[in-house]
Amino acid sequence: MIVDCAIYREGQRSEGPLDFSDALDEARSAGGFVWIGLHEPSADEFDLVAQEFGLHPLAVEDALKAHQRPKLEVYDDSLFVVLKPVVYEPRSDTVSSGEIMIFLGDSFAVSVRHGEGSPLALVRDRLEREPGLLGEGATSVLYAVADAVVDHYLEVATELQTDLEELEAEVFTPDDAGSRRTASRIYGFKRQILEFRRATGPLALPMARLAGVDTYGGRVPFVEDRARPFFRDVHDHLTRVNESVEGLDRLVSDILSAHLAQVGVGQNDDMRKISAWAALAVVPTMIAGIYGMNFEHMPELGWKWSYPVVIGLTVVLEVLLYGTFKRRGWL
Repeated sequence: MIVDCAIYREGQRSEGPLDFSDALDEARSAGGFVWIGLHEPSADEFDLVAQEFGLHPLAVEDALKAHQRPKLEVYDDSLFVVLKPVVYEPRSDTVSSGEIMIFLGDSFAVSVRHGEGSPLALVRDRLEREPGLLGEGATSVLYAVADAVVDHYLEVATELQTDLEELEAEVFTPDDAGSRRTASRIYGFKRQILEFRRATGPLALPMARLAGVDTYGGRVPFVEDRARPFFRDVHDHLTRVNESVEGLDRLVSDILSAHLAQVGVGQNDDMRKISAWAALAVVPTMIAGIYGMNFEHMPELGWKWSYPVVIGLTVVLEVLLYGTFKRRGWL
């Protein structure tokens, strides 16, 4: 559905006509731009917008179907940018992502949002309180949305860092009963990192192009050159986020390796204990087996003290073995 439609002249908002074509003509004649915001539009709703603003059909298809990776595509009459805002749910310690598509062209900006995360009303309010920034034209919309999305990445990265510290404490706190639960949490956390990485990693190249710091360094159509410093700031923040995500991914892999090593050590300890008790059981079993063979000529059978000597010898050997295993930490 259409959430908002307004014309901006010299950093000031005015309500646009109901007809998109009239709104665009009015914005161009006044040297301003029109910004239309949509939330999960239907095909019929978006078809009207696409026709009025001359949006490329491939970009329109992407905007309707969503499920796109972050990217920047340049068409003849517009610029198409896909951003993936993320939402952190503290109760379940999960990361989910939505999508924001922005069409930028001659005196217009069209934003299409999918998902409940990162509503653009706050971005619009912020821009309307900064007429100097809003006066830069439609490029300011792309910058403000990208800046809000990337700044929220930093907040999510901080939350994930806190969760990782809690996970580290759980892994390195001895708790045999919780080892299976811990492994499940580590795997779940790694999935959250992967979801976060899908949103932040592919965005690096589009931000570098907008900032003019990529290998090509060419001008991006419909983006003013004087806006590059703003996008460089967003690119710097995104670089910090990606470095943080890389660090989180490495740490969680190290934690998983440490957990598996602890499980292996615990299993070795169990095997040593089982082996030690088995060795203690061997001595009486062996002696009882010897005297249970029922041979006729066994001199000890006729000796008066044979029984107490054998029992005493068994006890002494058991005590010696027990003491040896205890000193070596096997019991």
